[in-house]
Amino acid sequence: MENFSPVSALVGGAMIGASAALLLVLNGRIAGISGILGGLINPARSEIGWRTAFLAGLFVAPLVYVASGGVLPPVVVKTPLWLLVVAGLIVGFGTRLGAGCTSGHGVCGIGRGSPRSLVATATFMATAILTVFVTRHVLGI
Repeated sequence: MENFSPVSALVGGAMIGASAALLLVLNGRIAGISGILGGLINPARSEIGWRTAFLAGLFVAPLVYVASGGVLPPVVVKTPLWLLVVAGLIVGFGTRLGAGCTSGHGVCGIGRGSPRSLVATATFMATAILTVFVTRHVLGI
């Protein structure tokens, strides 16, 4: 967080909120990434276009940012590959168990005042804090 800028954080958050609100108002859909991706596994024909466009935007946006002169921060992952795979599987399991991911519950659900999403997001955050504490300070990973 060496280059934190409250302005860019505010603009980014507003853009995420606006896109989630537009998807809900215009499409009647929740902008939860796991649900959008999961809906492509066996999609209805009318669902393929918007789901693909939404997911493509996740990959195209950084490219547009760099093409317009932005610089992406370097990504350094010091965690062993096996641990990343295990963590990914646990996150996937938790997403299914919690009926949604952080974007669906944290951004959209809280914005709609969903009690289930408030509990889910509090659980996500508490688990993340505990995980970081244990891995960094107890295990030293």
